[in-house]
Amino acid sequence: MIRRDVLKSLVALAAVPTAALAAEPGLQLGGESTPFDADTVKNRARALAAKAYVPRPEIPESWRNLTYDQYRKIWFDGRNALWEGTDAPQRVDVFPPGLYFPQAVGMHVVEGGMARKVGFDMGVFDTTDKFPDVEIDETLGYSGLRLRAELEQSGIFQEYAVFQGASYFRGIGTGEIYGLSARGLALNTGDPAGEEFPDFTAFWLERPKAGSDMITLHALLDSPSCTGAYRFDITHGTVLQMKVSATVFAREDMSHVGIAPLTSMFLFDDTMRQRFSDFRPAVHDSDGLLIHNGAGEVIWRPLSNPTSLQISAFGDNNPRGFGLLQRKRQFSDFNDLEALYHNRPAVWITPGEDWGPGSVTLVEIPADLEIYDNIVSYWRPSGGIKAGAEHSMSYTLHWGADPVAATADVPVKVLNTAIGGRPEGGQIVAIDFGPSERVPDDLGEIEIILRTTKGSVTPGIVQMNPETKGPRLAFTFDPGEDVYAEFRAQLRIGGEPLSEVWLYRWTQP
Repeated sequence: MIRRDVLKSLVALAAVPTAALAAEPGLQLGGESTPFDADTVKNRARALAAKAYVPRPEIPESWRNLTYDQYRKIWFDGRNALWEGTDAPQRVDVFPPGLYFPQAVGMHVVEGGMARKVGFDMGVFDTTDKFPDVEIDETLGYSGLRLRAELEQSGIFQEYAVFQGASYFRGIGTGEIYGLSARGLALNTGDPAGEEFPDFTAFWLERPKAGSDMITLHALLDSPSCTGAYRFDITHGTVLQMKVSATVFAREDMSHVGIAPLTSMFLFDDTMRQRFSDFRPAVHDSDGLLIHNGAGEVIWRPLSNPTSLQISAFGDNNPRGFGLLQRKRQFSDFNDLEALYHNRPAVWITPGEDWGPGSVTLVEIPADLEIYDNIVSYWRPSGGIKAGAEHSMSYTLHWGADPVAATADVPVKVLNTAIGGRPEGGQIVAIDFGPSERVPDDLGEIEIILRTTKGSVTPGIVQMNPETKGPRLAFTFDPGEDVYAEFRAQLRIGGEPLSEVWLYRWTQP
């Protein structure tokens, strides 16, 4: 999915000076009030799943044909935000339809157990004189929403989450900028027949209580293969927390289902500098997949930008957590004054109950530009979901610089992986681990576990890195005639884990 320019434009539009207010400013609630409770969206999704899939109507062609530059000429006036001028602790903005968003999303506000629809109003947007004339009809609606709250200063409402496009949503901890995205559900990711993208077709926002830093959002999901009812309890902060509870209703057999999917971008780092001529040492939103599996192992898998599609499945039973992380947090790690990749969030997912057997799946797609999201991770339950079945699950997403509390019992984390060729042949692999009081003064006490499925490796050596103040494991790898190899490495003391398990898939450049 191409979304780099869209994200940049949305951030820029938030800072554009607003024009005069409409005669009746603010998002308007219309239609009759209808009862709403915890089962409303679930009952609607269940009834919808019993019928054949019917796509939503598209908005007028004049909106769908907007160019990227034209779409930038319309933006939401923040003074028209939902709950503006009230004691509600949150503000909600909406996004215009058009361009990449050819179908409207229903929006509703819930208060006192009753729901009312947010009607489409062209007056909540500002435009320049370069915005073209567009048709207004009953198919129009908003394409998504943005949440804002007083994050750092009283009276200043800053954004912290966005829901827009298919079932995509993004979040940030206070002070961060947007990076990777999450989705409600992934179907057939990486399959030759093509991926199916379910849509959030309607949202219900519960009015938050005065003084609360939490807001509840309900979403209805629809797709040819299934429907779904989602509840998000979202709490902003240095680490943004999203508690998700969902029930999926299968219209068809779904053999390849992705639960809690994450989508990110990885172009290059110190493992593949020879493929990219760039002034920056690295370019990525995330640099690794972290897994805390049901057996108690903590696994770090550095991400890669392969030359061909790569799909990795890490079999497990009742995983304790997984996520895509951005461990490089210094400006010098990227040297990018515009993208500020060091300030992108990591996302850690904790299941709310036993998920049973399945696999954490990682999809790595070749990419030559940083505008492409080419990394996907998700939980794939064994057996999929059968037609007519209801599949309920819950999990929590933590968005922030270092949201992973589950690995506190394994203090030595992988900080960086670097790979480069030797003049005499072979590859040097250097793995830097973080500092820890558990690292002994005598590095000879550290046991090295190092294995490869292909080629050959030299015995690893451990040295102290004065920059990171942690140990570095280095070894030489000779692939011979092999075009790929799987590595596994770990530092131990007395047979017990000192570090995370480092897994890596090497492929011939």
